Amino acid sequence: MTIAHDFSLAELVIVAAAEAWRGDGEVLATGIGPIPRLAAGLAKLTLAPGLVLTDGEAYTVEEPVPLGPRGDYKAKPSGWMPYGRVFDSVWSGRRHAMVTPVQVDRFGQANISALGDFRKPKVQMLGVRGFPGNSVCHKNSMFLPSHSKRTFTEAEVDIVASVGHNPERWPLNAKRDPVDLGIVVTNLCVFDFNGPDHAARVLSLHPGVSFDEVQAATGFPLLQAGSIRVTAGPTEEQLAIIRQLDPHNIRATVLKGNPPGLKAA
Repeated sequence: MTIAHDFSLAELVIVAAAEAWRGDGEVLATGIGPIPRLAAGLAKLTLAPGLVLTDGEAYTVEEPVPLGPRGDYKAKPSGWMPYGRVFDSVWSGRRHAMVTPVQVDRFGQANISALGDFRKPKVQMLGVRGFPGNSVCHKNSMFLPSHSKRTFTEAEVDIVASVGHNPERWPLNAKRDPVDLGIVVTNLCVFDFNGPDHAARVLSLHPGVSFDEVQAATGFPLLQAGSIRVTAGPTEEQLAIIRQLDPHNIRATVLKGNPPGLKAA
């Protein structure tokens, strides 16, 4: 496949995020937010046909539902999936979600609850919602649109909403096997927590971004994967699918300024 010559950073990120589901087989793929949702749809149509997607209501679909106003488009149900069956998938581990936390720390712990002291937060957000249970029941990847030391914190996240690998947060002798962190995709790079002792490890750098630039924007030390590479841009086929899934170009509103995928020198 030939890489497209003209694409946005959002489109590059969607393609990179779709790789989270490669090889997953038949699991419920849940993308929280426009970029993760488009990534899940792209994965379903290109590299992970076994994924189970929902219409956001009570049905499964083989054809991902486009973002935004649907006009004359009607979803094509392939099965029934009310909320109870969603929970069955969650509890059994047959789900892989891509979430968008506000803070992530060196342990892979994530925060969507509040900023500041829990008893008197500076900013109140969603609360922990389903993060605690999801993080020990099934695999979770992450997307963060603004890579900075505010999002990837030097200290532990203000409120641990999503479980990670911090040994001090686990009861004595508790097995930490259930924690399954996938990839973390940002506007600068792709990394995971599969280094020694679950250290963060950069897998790829987006075009024009250096490792030093990523490290300077991260509050904790990063490792370089042995085969660190440049994040691959989308092909024309992938771009066509993305446009089909996002006819109103909602993806252009996610990253500030909607920058191009090829960073200017």
